[in-house]
Amino acid sequence: MAKGHRSQVKRERNSVKDTRPSAKLSYARISVQKACFVLDAIRGKSVDEALAIVKYNPRYASSVIEKLIESATANAENNNGMDPSRLYVEECFANKGPTMKRIHPRAQGRAYRIEKRMSHITVVLNER
Repeated sequence: MAKGHRSQVKRERNSVKDTRPSAKLSYARISVQKACFVLDAIRGKSVDEALAIVKYNPRYASSVIEKLIESATANAENNNGMDPSRLYVEECFANKGPTMKRIHPRAQGRAYRIEKRMSHITVVLNER
């Protein structure tokens, strides 16, 4: 159980800020499973190596993740003053977003449901 008043607990929780450069894409029109194939390939790699992997990966998610890595690198350089050549992908993950439900007409008046899944993709960098 938390100790102290609710405002004190919130103040303590919010005081611990994550200063690592990151980039987040919300509501990406790709399922979590498909995004994770690419994210698993770049986790722990240097930024240059990760961009090279993503550039020649044929999956759709790779083009989306390439932009995220470039955005996180720009954030590190401009906001945190980090050296882009020393950066590596410390964390990258995809969380489940909302699902769009569509119907597909079938025989004899039935309808099958099509679920178009979305995800929230996050890339966190750090310096070696």
